[in-house]
Amino acid sequence: MSQQSQSWNSRVGLILAMAGNAVGIGNFLRFPVQAVQNGGGAFIIPYLVSFVLLGIPLLLVEWSTGKYGGMHGHHSPPMIMQMMNHRKIWRYTGAFGIFSSVIICSYYCYIESWNLSYAIYSVLGVFNGMGETQISDFFAAYLNVSVDNFIPLVSFLFCMCLNIFILSKGISGGIEKVAKFCMPMLFIFGIFLAIKACSLTAGEDGAIFDGTEGLNFLWTPNFDSLDNPKVWLAAAGQIFFTLSLGMGAIQCYASYLQKEDDIALNSMTSGFVNEFTEVIIGGAILIPISVGYLGVDRVVELMQSGGLGLGFKTMPYLFEQWGGVLSALTGLAFFGLLFFASLTSTLALAQPTIGFFSRSYEWTQKKSSIFFGGILLVMALPCILFFDKGVFDEYDYWGGTISLFFFAMIESIAFSWVMGVDKGWRMINDYAELKIPIVFKYVLKYITPTLFIVIFVSALIKPMNDDWSLLSFSGWELDNSAIIAELMHKGVDPNDPSIFYLDMTRILLLIFFVLICVLIWHATRTREENSNKRFTESHQNTLE
Repeated sequence: MSQQSQSWNSRVGLILAMAGNAVGIGNFLRFPVQAVQNGGGAFIIPYLVSFVLLGIPLLLVEWSTGKYGGMHGHHSPPMIMQMMNHRKIWRYTGAFGIFSSVIICSYYCYIESWNLSYAIYSVLGVFNGMGETQISDFFAAYLNVSVDNFIPLVSFLFCMCLNIFILSKGISGGIEKVAKFCMPMLFIFGIFLAIKACSLTAGEDGAIFDGTEGLNFLWTPNFDSLDNPKVWLAAAGQIFFTLSLGMGAIQCYASYLQKEDDIALNSMTSGFVNEFTEVIIGGAILIPISVGYLGVDRVVELMQSGGLGLGFKTMPYLFEQWGGVLSALTGLAFFGLLFFASLTSTLALAQPTIGFFSRSYEWTQKKSSIFFGGILLVMALPCILFFDKGVFDEYDYWGGTISLFFFAMIESIAFSWVMGVDKGWRMINDYAELKIPIVFKYVLKYITPTLFIVIFVSALIKPMNDDWSLLSFSGWELDNSAIIAELMHKGVDPNDPSIFYLDMTRILLLIFFVLICVLIWHATRTREENSNKRFTESHQNTLE
């Protein structure tokens, strides 16, 4: 099946696939973690402002540039970026899109396999009778892959093959069909869990507080957060992650649109579906259940280790409080929800790379999918085998945070200042049934690029304890979480053996990025040679 012949069969399928791309474990685990770590209600106002000033503008950028690239036969970030400006440098900025999508997909597929395993464990009653400590230890043991514990590897290989099989069927025959099944199931499971969480009653089934206690914690505004840079950075990062921006996936999906398809309506619909899923459903599951049983202080303490800890180490224990069939059903719903969310996301993350090989090397969808599976296996194995050495976190930081943010910043600047916001605005509104307010044209040109630059520079040189008054020409002490400090392993014991694994991971990531650039160069050269060859043959045939 050629790339040129592929397209979405229906608007519903497109919207569900795009929403599936954005809706992932970030909606149900990362969002609650960010909210709790940043003060609950203190997080909501910056989060919503970031959605309007960063999320919506970049959705419009990626949808419109993706469609524009698709109209010229391009379905991958490098070539779509070059469509905005024909200088060769721009195709190499698109390497960040492929880099981010592959790296995120490699560890996301691994998490996908955890969800599948835990859904099965819940149905089989594996957690029955286990205490909180036992279930926590069970997760730690599960991640320790060895000759005696090969289930995580087998589960990963199954999920990887499932993804490759679906991807080999193409856009309408594979991805769209899966989205039409997975997304309704995700909403059904999510609504069931949200109702159960919000209906918790103190004193029943072991609950200490009503389910509404967690909702009050999340939704009570705290206006003091408006002058806290840390909260704004966290909110902007969550918007970015949850909408799958800067990964090339939205551009790639949008490149299969038809000429008459509406950018404005489709992008807004998929964006708001994601936000509804995250804020309304995602915010009504993890926090109300955990706060109902553990209280706010205990949940904040647990959240310091991240959402994976609470999701896999604690939630099965809380579900067990409901006993019997209900605990099994709830465990299936929760981890099934996460499985469907991660499956639709990994499919989207894979497609930019598959689109690159299909278009650049004129491979079939099946061959491109299988080749991508080989890349995925090679890049995922370090995550699986050396999870406890910090490799997973390195992938998430450099591939799932820094790279995608940098790429999105470049996209925003290229769209508004290189290609020109006037041309971009016309692309957004072509065939539009929904007209975007004109104010967003100026947001796209001035506010969004400026915010990206400010946030990136802030993350690069973040001072200790967020005390920006320390900044001066004489120097300042970097916070351990600053990007420069991360590069220097600031705050890490020099004798810590994990430093070796972290450095090896960074070298691997750097080599992979360079290989992507080499592939882009080779693909461009090959395509130009083939084009010249076809032109020469056509010219000779004309003369004959």
